[in-house]
Amino acid sequence: MEELLIINTAQYGDERASTALRLAHALHKNDPEGAVTVFLMADAVTAAKAGQSTPEGYYNMERMLKRVLAAKGRALLCRTCMDARGLKQAEIIEGAQRSTMDELAEIALAADKVMVF
Repeated sequence: MEELLIINTAQYGDERASTALRLAHALHKNDPEGAVTVFLMADAVTAAKAGQSTPEGYYNMERMLKRVLAAKGRALLCRTCMDARGLKQAEIIEGAQRSTMDELAEIALAADKVMVF
């Protein structure tokens, strides 16, 4: 099964982004042959910034995204949203990729499930 999770909320401040990434991990765990794509847009693109430092006991979006990538999932970032925030490809975690609305549309049309956070 192919699942697409679209995250468009800031990574810290509420729990929607972290809940989406927890779900992405659970989807892979329960369907290892499935395909999970996480598409970050708006303020969520900063969740893929490398070198995040969070207080002990708090979730860390960088680590959570790396778990998605380690499970053969994809992490795609809206190019326009990155540019608007001055976020460069060299600043994001290895494996995450710049993407476009056209690519998001293709993935959404091919997905069995689309979830928006």
